[in-house]
Amino acid sequence: MKMSPEYQKAQKNMEPGVITASGFLGDDKRPIIEIITEDEERMAKAGLDFAETGERLRELLMAGRKGMGEPVTIEGKWLVKTDETRGYLASPFEDGIFRKMNTVVEPVGAEHKGLRLMYSELSLHLLEKWHFLQGKGSPFRLEPDTMRKVLGV
Repeated sequence: MKMSPEYQKAQKNMEPGVITASGFLGDDKRPIIEIITEDEERMAKAGLDFAETGERLRELLMAGRKGMGEPVTIEGKWLVKTDETRGYLASPFEDGIFRKMNTVVEPVGAEHKGLRLMYSELSLHLLEKWHFLQGKGSPFRLEPDTMRKVLGV
């Protein structure tokens, strides 16, 4: 599938060193439109809606902010830690600027040991608006199956 100029520009912005040191693609060499298409299929297979998932992750991020950098337990289901640093990150699609705020969500319980999500405000924007979950190997990649397990869907 051929990418529009908008997607071509975004892909260039996602390369390491343009917006972030590690970029948004990890070791994934595919065009972003292919990554998005595959992730849309994987989200549907996992029974996840982009808007609903983004909304729930945003609620957890906002609840985690109340801990002011310390982990907080939300609804007895998740341990959430949100860290904010000075500065902002631009969207690779050039459609917004987002606070540098990283959130880690881990489900509570020994049966979920090692299961976690790490994301930012920018990650949520990319998920909700562009259906872009980042490339495989990216530190902020949102795997559909992992999101389903962490959120308990």
